[in-house]
Amino acid sequence: MAEAAFSATESALENQRIGALQIGVVAICTLIQMCDGYDVGSIGWAVPSLTHAWNLPPPAFSTAFVWSSVGVMVGALASGPIGDRFGRKPLLLASVTIFGLASLLSAVAPSLAMLSLWRFFTGLGIGGAFSGTVALTGDYTPQRLRATMIMAQFAGAPLGGFVGGLAVAALLAHFGWEVIFVIGGVFPLALVPVMALWLPESPRFLARKPNLSSRQRALLARLDIVPGQAGSHPVDIAVGNPIKMLFGRGYALQTVLLWVIYFCSLLNLFLFVYWLPEVLHLTGMTPPQAVFASSIVPLGGIFAVFYLGPLIDRFGPERALALHYAAGVLFIALIALVALPYFALLIVIFFAGTTVIGSQNGANGTCGALYPARMRTTGIGWAIGIGRVGSIVSPILGGYLLARGLPPTQIFLSACLFALVAAVATALLVLRGSSSFKFSAAHNC
Repeated sequence: MAEAAFSATESALENQRIGALQIGVVAICTLIQMCDGYDVGSIGWAVPSLTHAWNLPPPAFSTAFVWSSVGVMVGALASGPIGDRFGRKPLLLASVTIFGLASLLSAVAPSLAMLSLWRFFTGLGIGGAFSGTVALTGDYTPQRLRATMIMAQFAGAPLGGFVGGLAVAALLAHFGWEVIFVIGGVFPLALVPVMALWLPESPRFLARKPNLSSRQRALLARLDIVPGQAGSHPVDIAVGNPIKMLFGRGYALQTVLLWVIYFCSLLNLFLFVYWLPEVLHLTGMTPPQAVFASSIVPLGGIFAVFYLGPLIDRFGPERALALHYAAGVLFIALIALVALPYFALLIVIFFAGTTVIGSQNGANGTCGALYPARMRTTGIGWAIGIGRVGSIVSPILGGYLLARGLPPTQIFLSACLFALVAAVATALLVLRGSSSFKFSAAHNC
């Protein structure tokens, strides 16, 4: 069946101007990402203190790392079809509530087994929030700026990791490890009522809704959309199976390549998130020093937002993002192989964060831009879910290499190979189908 033309509703959405409405959506999604970024890093920050409090060796905490990643994987895989079929806002409200409560429960965990259980539920909520924010930001962003805006809201994750790391480094001098998880629970739960009041649903879902409130009608009017015309002006939301669509015409190669990219990229990211604080602790730093140095990694990820998103929108991921992944090999190798003075190490850690976390955020922006709205939550959710296999491998790999007696920093040498594979797979996106940006009624069948 031939590609159908954009409807009037879709044309309005794909060419919307950036104003207060769009900025407000991105701002709330950024706050959600800040909470996500903090909670992802919290278990890594807690390990240097927990090894002493519970008298356990560092590799023992691979269990908690793995279950956290399994939770994110399950949450991301499940959230995609839910968000594409039933709406972005309910998904986000449930996800943030789940990981906020689970983080609070982590603070009272009496054992590694219970901590691992609560980290699974924390990850479950984080996985849903990751994919939901990408989809909603994409729905309120025109195609020409989509990768940039998605990357901008994803800057919240490294910002939460950076600010959170600084706060935790200071608080650990006065409080026990429990404070890490208390903070990780209080802030997301405080954000839930803000989301309920001010975060709008996707305009595509509202356009098909039969009974709208006056507030929802006013929102659609701001986007030049007339409610109640979904039949004559079809909108790009899933009617069929969104998972099947990922392998439909023009998307199969793209989907497989993105899964390879996410696997390698998230393996590297979580090798740093989970193990860098303890590796630095093993090289002689105190727990607060190790957490502070590790917080430089997400700071580098924030810096990448200012240039990588616009470069991807202008030149495509095949060039901009592929080169960015390749540059990461150099900085990762410096951390692994060279004994650097403290200040020089902080600089290298910053640029490693720029290429490790920055490239992952670039992949998020790319994924959100390449998939159309009808499968956007599923596309990003399944990419994150498959990628989380890499984040499950990373704690096992790090723990195994440490147990083998390698010099602690050399456990990061493996990340050089995965960064190179991600660069090659990104470059191969040039071979993807040309229909990725088109709206087709046929794909909803």
